[in-house]
Amino acid sequence: MNKIRKDYDLSTVRHSAAHIMAAAVKNLYPEAKFDIGPATADGFYYDFDLPQRLTADDLPEIEKEMKKLCRTRAPFIRLIETRVDAEARLRDEGQTYKLERLADIGEGEEISFYECAGFTDLCRGPHVEHSGEVKAFKLLSVAGSYYRGDERNPMLQRIYGTAFTDRAELAEHLQRVAEAKRRDHRRLGRELDLFSVSEAVGPGLICWHPKGARIRHLIESFWREAHYDNGYELLYTPHVGRANLWQTSGHLQFYRDAMYAPMQIDDNDYFVKPMNCPFHIEVYKTARRSYRELPMRWAELGTVYRYEKGGVLHGLLRVRGFTQDDAHIICTPEQVEEEIAEVLRFSLNMWRDFGFAEVKAYLATRPAKAVGESERWQQGLDSLRKAVAGEGLDCEVDEGGGAFYGPKIDLKIKDALGREWQTTTIQFDFNLPERFDMTYVGRDGESHRPYMIHRALLGSLERFFGILTEHYAGAFPLWLAPEQVRILPVGENYLEYGKKIASQLKKSKIRVIVDPEADTVGAKIRRARNARIPYMAVVGAREQEAGSLAVRSRAEGELGSCSPEEFAQRLLSEIEAKK
Repeated sequence: MNKIRKDYDLSTVRHSAAHIMAAAVKNLYPEAKFDIGPATADGFYYDFDLPQRLTADDLPEIEKEMKKLCRTRAPFIRLIETRVDAEARLRDEGQTYKLERLADIGEGEEISFYECAGFTDLCRGPHVEHSGEVKAFKLLSVAGSYYRGDERNPMLQRIYGTAFTDRAELAEHLQRVAEAKRRDHRRLGRELDLFSVSEAVGPGLICWHPKGARIRHLIESFWREAHYDNGYELLYTPHVGRANLWQTSGHLQFYRDAMYAPMQIDDNDYFVKPMNCPFHIEVYKTARRSYRELPMRWAELGTVYRYEKGGVLHGLLRVRGFTQDDAHIICTPEQVEEEIAEVLRFSLNMWRDFGFAEVKAYLATRPAKAVGESERWQQGLDSLRKAVAGEGLDCEVDEGGGAFYGPKIDLKIKDALGREWQTTTIQFDFNLPERFDMTYVGRDGESHRPYMIHRALLGSLERFFGILTEHYAGAFPLWLAPEQVRILPVGENYLEYGKKIASQLKKSKIRVIVDPEADTVGAKIRRARNARIPYMAVVGAREQEAGSLAVRSRAEGELGSCSPEEFAQRLLSEIEAKK
């Protein structure tokens, strides 16, 4: 039988699989020391301190041992112990990491162990009845992991795996994993020559190559024009600011660990910016503002720098220097509802233009500790709820999950693999306007505190680019493709004709390259396919004589012959439609 009891929660199955994996590791590596082995959203992992470095080649042997233990149908036995006995057990076994984890259990709390297949682990449970009920599992990878996530602690070895209630579900998951690897933006970044991360430059700092930079330029140009069309003005602000700016904003008190060390300029401390907000506020404060000027919608593609631990850096998705598509809306109380509705509409339109159709909203409400008047919180929440309802979005509410300074909406998009990515944030801020004493003169001639809304649509260009690359598997739509057309002469005699066609297309602002290599047409087509070029145009004797070109589409295959003018018109129509 492939299936196990359906009344088990999937996390229980996965947690049990983690214990069985630890038992297998103990059998194969008796000197192993153990840390934790929880279930995760996609599977499970366990952290080990081992006498030798594991590689992916070691996983089949561990998996084989796990299957052997599963066949024994060894029961999971729960053991309750006193703190004294638990400490003695772990000390006798030399399990120093577990001893520290034991200290995390509060006085008076129950201390339980689970034993299965000769392995006993400090654990709250629950687990399946016996090892034979864990049938559908697979070990996926091994990686380094700092103990307790602190890079000052020892580096452990983390083995990742996954488990499901039946083998069919496991097979489907493994297929998705394989497809995710094929789409991995780090691999595609190398293959398509889009970007790189250099140890010489520093981890988490991205170098954009010409093709990646071209796509980024297209994204930024579209973003800027869309913002102008939607009533925004653009700002540019410095990369560094004096310490007193960050003192006023509260970053030095509450965000210092994520900021880089200060630099001394004219006997003053300066910090590279982790956020753009204080600069926008300082621009606002350069003049006395009136209600007649509001709302102000100010946006910036501002590069910020945040210290991320080395263990969490991940290609473009987690970096140390990134460009936020930041904006701040400063408005009166009467304008809040309309502004929130408009920014949500704007965001959804932008996601549709980039090819993401499935969007879900997550609304976070007031936490126990918060700043700002309750009336403002209520108005902010009401405007967020009404905007979501107006767009007909599926919405999940996180009661009490908001930041201390204001309620927010996060939007999550689904990519081609059905994975959710958190992207857009629309966040009220009742804190910074107070800290910076932001005011405007109202209709009554008195000073009033404006509403301030932080807003990022794409999040950061780096992370968005990584998501976009994986969504399209590197086959970017025509309007974003760094190279839209590759002309393939069938021989050297037709190279000049190919260059002539390219020159004609370039006059229409079409990005085109001629393949000059002395290869067969088949080899040139394969090279263009591997580069994910949207269109190829073959030119030979027949095309030169007719003044035409034989067009091949990445999506549709052979399209036949047409004139350069007809081809250009087809391309321009697709570009205009964001295809």
